[in-house]
Amino acid sequence: MNWTLALPELVLAIAGLCLLVAGVVPKRPMHFAITLGALGSFLLAAVLVMGQGEGVTFGGLYVADAFARFAKLLVLAGAGLGLILALDFNEKSGIARFEFPVLLVFATVGMMVMVSANDLMALYVGLELMSLSLYVVAAFDRDNERSSEAGLKYFVLGALASGLLLYGASLVYGFAGTTNFDRIADALSSPAGGSLGLVVGVVFVVAGLAFKVSAVPFHMWTPDVYEGAPTPVTAFFAAAPKVAAIALLTRVLAGPFGDLAAQWQQVILLISALSMILGAFAAIGQSNVKRLMAYSSIANVGYALMGLAVATDAGLRGLLLYMAVYIAMTLGSFSVLVAMRRDGRAVERIDDLAGLGRTDPVMAFWMAVFMFSMAGIPPLAGFFSKLYVFLPAVQAGYWALAVIGVLTSVVGAYYYLRIVKVMYFDAPAGAFDPRPAGLSVVLTVTGLFTMLFILFPAPLIAAAQAAITSILG
Repeated sequence: MNWTLALPELVLAIAGLCLLVAGVVPKRPMHFAITLGALGSFLLAAVLVMGQGEGVTFGGLYVADAFARFAKLLVLAGAGLGLILALDFNEKSGIARFEFPVLLVFATVGMMVMVSANDLMALYVGLELMSLSLYVVAAFDRDNERSSEAGLKYFVLGALASGLLLYGASLVYGFAGTTNFDRIADALSSPAGGSLGLVVGVVFVVAGLAFKVSAVPFHMWTPDVYEGAPTPVTAFFAAAPKVAAIALLTRVLAGPFGDLAAQWQQVILLISALSMILGAFAAIGQSNVKRLMAYSSIANVGYALMGLAVATDAGLRGLLLYMAVYIAMTLGSFSVLVAMRRDGRAVERIDDLAGLGRTDPVMAFWMAVFMFSMAGIPPLAGFFSKLYVFLPAVQAGYWALAVIGVLTSVVGAYYYLRIVKVMYFDAPAGAFDPRPAGLSVVLTVTGLFTMLFILFPAPLIAAAQAAITSILG
């Protein structure tokens, strides 16, 4: 057994335990130091991931390949930037407790295990480690009723989704005789492999995972949890866990269940179309920026799933590229939301952004970049991310899905451009409090990636192609 293949997860898990002890033992608060320790552990894990070998270990439960590396680096980037956003916010909100970065570390370990899962049991263990940590951080602002409500809603609905996933896994085990992905693929390649019971099992597994990516019709938790959770937690939710769940869904469907593509494609097509439609139209009437971003994330999941629905090499590559760009746009947008504080109090309404172009031109400029990018306006990264999933859909003959994608992008442009209009053309609502250096770093890094992607797309495209080749063979 080559346990060194799982070194990034092992190191990150040990770092989380050490940070937990470091937070418990001293009598004086060490929130800042432990947050820096968590960021350092994310960086170390990223270095280990880049140097990770390839192979299967732990009795076939864990796989290390190019696909896992690509997804893990995205997850670690999302987790690190999300934690930077929380540094100053938690201090000002009175929730600067050492447990916060520790929980994010363990959630990230769960995501990395999910991405490298090669067995339904490993999948479930990683998923639950992530979910249990996220249930707690959603309700981390214990004195805030909305935060407590968000944590409770997420927990109850998450438990339901876990039940669906486990039931699907049990059906798959019953009809395939194994939970290992490689053996499931071998069983399905036989003439009698694709039994009805196995198809039903796959549908339940997809339903459980669709909840984690907040795809319609399993999206009901998203707006309330996004609005109620502390803003840095919402930013984290919208980035790292979503990438991990999309990557897991891709590995499960394109790998062991690849021979059942004709069956699960219909489900993914429906989920993708409904997510784009609901996300686009439900966001129109929102006045709270976090709720608007929640519906925006649902629409973005719909666009990403278009690549999976097509189930071609180009479609899956487009899905990975979409998620890479999505992380940058989302965390950049949320860094502006985290900075929305007036007189020491967090504000969340779209109207609170009024006149930002005059009171803070730099932040308004970056927010405009992210909004234009999300609307799919060239030459920003968001345009190319949509192009990479729309083109394979057209080439594979899924014209209806591509048309839905284009039309919902037009609808979405309305509420993205509305934010730009409020920032630059409405009377100023008052200046925000000075933003900390950490927010400026996240704004600049994500903003430059979004603007300059057109100049250097080749490395990311090559990495995504290598990732897809590793799971499709």
